[in-house]
Amino acid sequence: MGSVARREREKLATRELILDAARELFAREGYEAVTMRAIAEQIEYSPTAIYLHFADKDTLIHELCVADFLELATAFQPIALVPDPIERIKRIGRAYVEFALSHPDHYRLMFMTPVRPMDEAKLADGRKGDPAQDAYAFLRMAVVEGLAQGRFRQHLTDVDLICQTLWAGVHGVAALQIAMADDTWVAWRPAADRTALMLETLFSGLIRKD
Repeated sequence: MGSVARREREKLATRELILDAARELFAREGYEAVTMRAIAEQIEYSPTAIYLHFADKDTLIHELCVADFLELATAFQPIALVPDPIERIKRIGRAYVEFALSHPDHYRLMFMTPVRPMDEAKLADGRKGDPAQDAYAFLRMAVVEGLAQGRFRQHLTDVDLICQTLWAGVHGVAALQIAMADDTWVAWRPAADRTALMLETLFSGLIRKD
């Protein structure tokens, strides 16, 4: 039994090694440019060894997307305990940027790298709409609560418009930091400060004043 368990651990470790190498290459070079052979060379494996774990590149990218989007959703779960929906949304925004900056290769692949369209039903696999596994659903749930409490400006009634506007704001901070933080042309302010000001600016236009 010990040898079986050890082989299983080794198999899982190899899969993670392949996924990490693929994520880095996809984020750096783009989905179309990367081959299974290139992924194998990155970790000094033979292409045959890669195919023992993943049938093809589409299968590999599918597994990467499922794992990475689930990791983002999991990062939001402690925020679920915050009772006030507006405070929860603010914390979601901060957690989103923190995730992006802590996992730049994940973030590049998830939101900054064009990939081949995948079968949404297969990709969702029961996760879509579940706040425990779907980061967008988690944000949407908080916005729905805020609307029900009358916290947003009266003319703002479209849940998804609010969600996507909030997402666009924090994505801008995250993507700019990942893509441009090493550029010395601009005297960059700390990402946390830019995140805080972005959220303050967004909420000043979204939240009712009375």
